[in-house]
Amino acid sequence: MAWPGGTGGRTPGGKLGITILIGLLLAIPLFTVWALVYDRQSQSETAQASITDGWGDEQVLSGPLLIVPYTDVIEEQIQENGVTRTVRRSVRSHLTLSPELAEVETTLDPNRRKRSIYEAIVYETAIEGQSRFVLVDDFERYDITPDQVDWDEAQLQFGIRDPRGLTGNPTVTIGGETTSLKPGRGTGGGQGFFAYIDASQILEGPLVASYSYTLRGAERMALLADAGSTRWTVRSSWPHPSFTGAFLPNDPDISDRGFSATYEIGNLALGRTLMTEGEKKPDLDAAILATGNAMVREGIAAHAQAAVVNLIDPVDLYSRVDRAAKYGFLHIGFTFLALLMFDVVGGKRISAVAYLLVGAALVLFFVLLLAFAEVIGFAAAYLLASAAIAGLVTLYTKAVLRGWRPALIVGGLLAALYAALYVLLGLENLSLLIGSLMLFAALAAVMYATRNLDWGHADPAPE
Repeated sequence: MAWPGGTGGRTPGGKLGITILIGLLLAIPLFTVWALVYDRQSQSETAQASITDGWGDEQVLSGPLLIVPYTDVIEEQIQENGVTRTVRRSVRSHLTLSPELAEVETTLDPNRRKRSIYEAIVYETAIEGQSRFVLVDDFERYDITPDQVDWDEAQLQFGIRDPRGLTGNPTVTIGGETTSLKPGRGTGGGQGFFAYIDASQILEGPLVASYSYTLRGAERMALLADAGSTRWTVRSSWPHPSFTGAFLPNDPDISDRGFSATYEIGNLALGRTLMTEGEKKPDLDAAILATGNAMVREGIAAHAQAAVVNLIDPVDLYSRVDRAAKYGFLHIGFTFLALLMFDVVGGKRISAVAYLLVGAALVLFFVLLLAFAEVIGFAAAYLLASAAIAGLVTLYTKAVLRGWRPALIVGGLLAALYAALYVLLGLENLSLLIGSLMLFAALAAVMYATRNLDWGHADPAPE
């Protein structure tokens, strides 16, 4: 019995069984590699959060909305000493008016900020907009008349998810006159800024609010549409946008020089009226989460009807290393098949330890790929790690197989596998098809090479 020194004296079927067993044992370090990738990715996300801390997080814009107080008189039946009487009292409440028309223009200036080996995509954006408010005919639905409203105590509220990103002072003008702004009380009482205004002019005609401000953020920006008709135009020099959320732009223009996109959203699509009782409380965090996995989206989509623009990095090294590691079994399988063919067909006796060492080198490739990719980038790391492992395996198999020709065949196969894997990583939609064809070709080659092999015939044991 040749375990662990060699496989001589075993049947070809026994050698195949030993090879499969060693491959299964190598699953342990492969799973360890996946855990390592996950751990490094978590560290990267923590580092990115620290980079954006103080700069500005993912931003969500909402508003402006017009919040107006009104006084209503209600009647209540009360009993005193067995006598029922009617009491009238005044109740203070609020109405929220959404603009009839909202036009917003946003220019994103992207940049990369680094800390050690980690980096984050950040941006500074200039936002300019104009909203037009009109007196809607929904007062009757709430049994309220316009003279019950205290128009001179209205508030114009702007919502921002992370107001730390505000740079300078926003400018808001009503009817051509600049208003004084105060922090807080964003739309629905959340984060942002607001202004006390006299909205009585809405009784005579449209009230137009114009505004402009600059904002810092990271990775993505979202807009919560509230108006009867919202038109949002986004421009940036970033060449890799991703449009997600509840609404998509109309025919975005994307090139190497950047992108331009325009959203047109109506309140019928939102399922909302222009006036609601009380203050709206849009969930700005939910608008960001709505771009995540399907389970999260399903739970909050009703509260986060946002248009979202993502500035994505097309070379996400951790996801690419993770995907590459998932093909580790194919690398081990193909290489072991080549060695097994030299063993059972070519008569080269290969010890189980040799299989184990070659497999360890193949697993080490993914560790090297991750380590180098964090420093020099994925493409250069892939070339360096694959060349190192292919060269190591070639030199080792030259000694094991006692000749350059079989060693170069194994090394060439390994180089072809690394090249094919790199192509697969860039072709996400076709990776399953190409991988299946590779497996089919390998199985056909093995079946052809062993068509006359007696799997139950044992080689003579070495003396």
